Amino acid sequence: MRFLVVGGGSREHAIAWRLSASTLVTELLIAPGNAGTARLGRNVPIGTEDIESLLDFARENSVDVTVVGPETPLAAGIADRFDEAGMTLFGPTSAAARIESSKSFAKDLMIRYGVPTGLAGRFDEYETAATHVAGVSTPIVIKADGLAAGKGVVIAQSRDEAMQALRRIMIEREFGAAGETVLIEEYLEGREVSVFAFVDGDFVSSLTAACDYKRVGNGDIGPNTGGMGSFSPPPFWTSELESRVRREILEPIAHGLHEMGSPFRGMLYAGLMLTDDGPKVVEFNCRLGDPEAQAVLPRLRTDLGELIAAAVAGGLESTHLEWSTEACVSVVVASGGYPGAYSTGCRIDGLESLDDDVLVFHAGTRAAQNGEETIVTDGGRVLTVSALGETMDEARRKAYANVGRVRFDGSFYRSDIAAASDERAASVTG
Repeated sequence: MRFLVVGGGSREHAIAWRLSASTLVTELLIAPGNAGTARLGRNVPIGTEDIESLLDFARENSVDVTVVGPETPLAAGIADRFDEAGMTLFGPTSAAARIESSKSFAKDLMIRYGVPTGLAGRFDEYETAATHVAGVSTPIVIKADGLAAGKGVVIAQSRDEAMQALRRIMIEREFGAAGETVLIEEYLEGREVSVFAFVDGDFVSSLTAACDYKRVGNGDIGPNTGGMGSFSPPPFWTSELESRVRREILEPIAHGLHEMGSPFRGMLYAGLMLTDDGPKVVEFNCRLGDPEAQAVLPRLRTDLGELIAAAVAGGLESTHLEWSTEACVSVVVASGGYPGAYSTGCRIDGLESLDDDVLVFHAGTRAAQNGEETIVTDGGRVLTVSALGETMDEARRKAYANVGRVRFDGSFYRSDIAAASDERAASVTG
């Protein structure tokens, strides 16, 4: 089968890497890809949001299955357009992708189907939102309703901070149209975890879990980023917890979307808080996370091509899914200044010096235009170094023994990914 992967980040590199080992895959195409994916298949210079060009390419090149990594084309209806054209795509329709593209839709769906989540109010006008904030206790959580590249959530520790967040989101339009509506939610305390499952309509596969690090600096300080690292599985993730999350959260959501006429087909991601009252949903995503994919996919033992083929055909229930018991730690290397302004075009050294059993997934990279095999930076998050181990400590030691070998001007990374993961997992977050 000929597979097309849509996206150009580390998540898509990880997807392409896992697909490259599939017995089903005869040719691998990546649009637009990066310097890392170019070593696995053929990069195609088409942007992730150019749906018509992606469809034309898939038809002209007899692509059997298209796999979409990022959320924006899914929210824009790439699955609907491919379906209209008779082309197979792994990813939800725009109606099902509202589970991520509209936080108010997701909240309403959870309430309707009895899925545990925090209390929240929806506000379309700044004045009414500000009045609400003035009357509630803090901390509280302010969320832009639409897609904001993982940065549209503010945990306000005071009313002043909450008011500032409302002004940035609703008045100054920091996130554009995504902030026309906001949700103001109660602050949840507990262990935070990301949970993933393959879904083909009503059937939800067995689950796996990871923890990620959103803040730019050690100790979870500084501004939010797209993610600076992750580890999988968390030490508190048990078969009993998996069964409960699947039964109380993911299956009711899949059933609800199916009942509404918008069956979900793809990878469903639930961001959870494990509170004293049990697991509660913080958010849903309609795709694999980044950087969680770089810690989760190395642990996948089942052929990814077969899983995706089964999901798009509605045959997941009869497909065996197995995750390794090994731990995986992933560390993101970023450009100086990220998530603010940063330079690009910096030569990356050390990629060939990594240990054979350590993985590197590219994101903001490209081949230099000088006729040499030189790779340079082309984004804020540049690459992810991932390592497997029998224990979390072993995986962490391997990852950090290699991440320092990768160098470019201004490069930096957090040094505390998966450090004392048991303690971090029990910390209070929001």
